[in-house]
Amino acid sequence: MTLSQILALLAPELVLVMAGLVVLGLDLVWREEKKKEWLPYVALAGLVGALAAMVALWGQEAVLFGGIFTADVFALLFKVIAVVSTGLVVLSAIEFMRGRTPYRGEFYSLLIFATLGICFIASSTDLIMIYLTIELLSITSYILTGYSREDPKSNEAAIKYFLYGAVASAAMLYGMSLLYGATGSTNLSQIAIALGQADASLQGIILPAVIFLLAGFGFKIGAVPFHQWAPDAYEGAPTPVTAFLSVGPKAAGFIVLVRVFFVALPSFQPERIILISVISAITMTLGNLVAIWQKNIKRMLAYSSIAQAGYILLGMAVTSNLGMTSMVFYLMTYLFANLGAFIIIIIFSNGGGGDSVEDYAGLSQRSPGLALAMLLFLLSLAGIPPLAGFIGKFYLFTAIMEDGLLWLMVVAVLNSVISLYYYLEVVRQMYILPPKVEEPVPAASRALSGALIMAMIGVLLLGLYPTPLIELIEAAARAFLSG
Repeated sequence: MTLSQILALLAPELVLVMAGLVVLGLDLVWREEKKKEWLPYVALAGLVGALAAMVALWGQEAVLFGGIFTADVFALLFKVIAVVSTGLVVLSAIEFMRGRTPYRGEFYSLLIFATLGICFIASSTDLIMIYLTIELLSITSYILTGYSREDPKSNEAAIKYFLYGAVASAAMLYGMSLLYGATGSTNLSQIAIALGQADASLQGIILPAVIFLLAGFGFKIGAVPFHQWAPDAYEGAPTPVTAFLSVGPKAAGFIVLVRVFFVALPSFQPERIILISVISAITMTLGNLVAIWQKNIKRMLAYSSIAQAGYILLGMAVTSNLGMTSMVFYLMTYLFANLGAFIIIIIFSNGGGGDSVEDYAGLSQRSPGLALAMLLFLLSLAGIPPLAGFIGKFYLFTAIMEDGLLWLMVVAVLNSVISLYYYLEVVRQMYILPPKVEEPVPAASRALSGALIMAMIGVLLLGLYPTPLIELIEAAARAFLSG
C-alpha cells in the first residue's frame, strides 16, 4: 500500500490532529478577546472536515500498520457518533465557557483530541493500540472534568474520575497481559486463532482475563459495578463536559467491547452471553432505581446514563446481526436525546437557573419551547413512541426475544417502566407545578439554539423515519460479523 493510500485512510484522524493543533496555535497568536471568539468555530470546521473525510471513506476497508489499525465501515459508524456528539458539545459550550474560563482554546482542543482518541479506539485491532488510545481518551477526559479550576466540585469530580480510572486501567492492562501470556500475541485476530487451537487448560486463564478486561471497558461505558465515578463526575464537571462524557467515552467503550469479544474471543460466546446478560440486567436495575431518588438533575441523568448503558449492552448479549444493528442504532438515538437534555440544562443554567430538579418547576410557563424540547428528549430516553428511543428499544427487545432471552427482555421492559417515574417527575415539575421565578428564561444564543434544533431533529427523524439508517447499520454490522 502506498503512502498516499495510507494517508487517505487516515484522513479523519489527520484532520482532527490538525484541527486540534490549529486551535491551540490560534489561541497563542490571537491575543484579542474578540478574535478568540472564533476558536470554537475553527474547532467546528475541523470536526466538519473530519466528518467529510469519513463520508469519503465509506465502503472502503483496509488493515494498516501490521494489523493494529483497521479502516472499515463499522469503525466509521462509531467515528461519526464521536464527531457528531463533539460538534453538538462544542456548540453548547460556546456561551457556557465564555464567562467561566479564560482558557477556552485549550478546552476546545482537548475536546478534539478526546474525539481523536475515540476515532483511534474505533479502529484499533491490537491490545497495545487499544490501551494507548483508551489512555489518550481518559487523560483528556480527566482534564476536561476538572476544567473549572475554581469550582471545588469540579476538582473533586476530576480526582475521583482519575482515581477510579487508574484502577480500571490497571485491571484492564492486567487482563491484556493474561491474554498475551496465554496466546503469545496482542493482535485480536491472532488471539482468536491461538485460542481456537489451545487446549482446555487455558480456560483457567481466559476467564480471569475477560473479567479484568470488562473492568476497564465497563468503566468507560458506566456499567455496574464499574459505575461509581459517573454521578460525581457528571455533577461536578462543566455541563458541556458532562454532555460529552455521557456519549463519547460510552461509544468508545462499546466499540472496544465489540471488537474484543467478537474478533478476539469468538470461542468465548456462551460465557459472554451469560456475563453480559447479568451485567446488563444489574446495570439497568441499579441505574433506574437510584435515579428515582436524585434531586440534582445532572446526577439523575448520570444514573439514567448508567441504565442506558444496560439497555445498550442487550445488543452484546445477542449472537445475531440484529443485536449488533440494534445496539449501534440505539447508541445514535441515545446521542441526540441525552445531548439534547444537557443542552436544555446549559440554556437553563446560562439563564440563572439551578441544577435541582425542583428548579425546573413551571418551566412551561417561563419558556414553553424549552419545556417542550425537554419533554421530547426525556420521553425518547424513556422509550415512548413515536420518538427515536422507542424504535431503538423495540429493536433491542426484538433481538433478545428472538435469541430466547425472555427473562432479560422482561427485566428490560420492567426497567423501562421504572424509568418513567423519574423522567415524568421532571415533566411534572415543568408542566404542573407553579414557577418559583416569574421571569422568562433568557433566549439562548444562536449556537445553542442550533445545537438544540439539531438534537430535536435527530430524535424526531430517527423515530419517524429510521429505515435508511437501520439499513446502513445492518449492512456494516453484517460485513463486520462475516469478516
